[in-house]
Amino acid sequence: MTTSTAPPALSVRDLSVVFRTPTRVVHAVDGLSYDIAAGEVLAVVGESGCGKSVTSTAVMGLLPPTASVGGSIRLGGRELVGADERELRDVRGREIAMIFQEPMTSLNPVLTIGRQVGEVLRRHQGIGRREARERAVDLLDLVGIPAPAQRARDYPHQLSGGMRQRVMIAIAIACDPAVLIADEPTTALDVTVQAGILEVLQSLRERLGTAIVLITHDLGVVADIADRVLVMYAGRGVEQAPVGELFDAPRHPYTRGLLGAVPVPGRRRAEDGRGRLQEIPGLVPSLTEQPDRCTFQPRCSYADARCGERRPALRALRERDERNEGYEEGERSGTERHEAACWHPVPVRPVLSEHPEGAERSDDAECSGTERSEGAECSEGAECSAECSGAEPSESAEHPEHPERPGQEAAS
Repeated sequence: MTTSTAPPALSVRDLSVVFRTPTRVVHAVDGLSYDIAAGEVLAVVGESGCGKSVTSTAVMGLLPPTASVGGSIRLGGRELVGADERELRDVRGREIAMIFQEPMTSLNPVLTIGRQVGEVLRRHQGIGRREARERAVDLLDLVGIPAPAQRARDYPHQLSGGMRQRVMIAIAIACDPAVLIADEPTTALDVTVQAGILEVLQSLRERLGTAIVLITHDLGVVADIADRVLVMYAGRGVEQAPVGELFDAPRHPYTRGLLGAVPVPGRRRAEDGRGRLQEIPGLVPSLTEQPDRCTFQPRCSYADARCGERRPALRALRERDERNEGYEEGERSGTERHEAACWHPVPVRPVLSEHPEGAERSDDAECSGTERSEGAECSEGAECSAECSGAEPSESAEHPEHPERPGQEAAS
């Protein structure tokens, strides 16, 4: 993870996006803030409709005229909010680029692949058609497309979904941008193709020092590639932490619900021994208003009267707060901080009960988060988490191994 004191490659402060139509007003993003450093991967996760893609589109300056953008978006030292379209055209593709969700609808079906890749180079670097074509072939080769010279003469419909996604990456990195936004780049791709796309993104980060904002629903992808995670809910950022810390000890109830909903083979509910998936009760709130309260309150088992009276700010937590008694400012700073917007952060304990293949385990057993060596026994009186079956461990009982983050096995 990048921890340098250099200015962030991209800094978003108190970003708000409001869509106004003749019939209603939609607050798509409300007070979102984050930084990303050069060479860092920030994953943005959350339910559909929480504002992930709208945030990235606002950063790119691609929102429709019905949208009003507030706050600050600084790319290096340049302010993008309020910039005119000519200035944004100079920035897009050269200093910041985006990989869109669906490459088949993003690529022009009547232009060859080579011409579409070369167009970015001719626009921003002023090179000729022949040189742009040669560079396009090199870029297609860089992102792992076989026979790149032939593929440059093909049209989008002649390529597979994975190849089209690689073409989108080639277009995005053509001018070596400082920031790359990848909006669900592995959606609808099979596992092997997905692994290839992630390998390309990792290579770009290592070779070019590109800062990558990765928008995804796949928590396995997050565990495999991200340095930090930003969790969004109803247009707001509710938790932000280094990836390992967020998976091991999520502090916001919504984040814990997301991780608890990850299917884990062999995990069963303690109350009935069945393997039904966990879910977050209730519905996502309407974005037609953004009240001064916690928007997750109606779905939260930790909520009290305070949650309905005042909106919690995203603030740094203490490293090991075992109590469920609010939060205090942490000592760490920058990209190392664990932040949550919650009046009652969840006590520190692991969520996922994923165990290595062949390991013995009791139904729905989860450890309390205290580190133990492999095969070590629980000490007398050790407490297990709320997901345990409720039986108090005996002095000689073996404690199950700690879970790995989702996607860790695939990465190894």
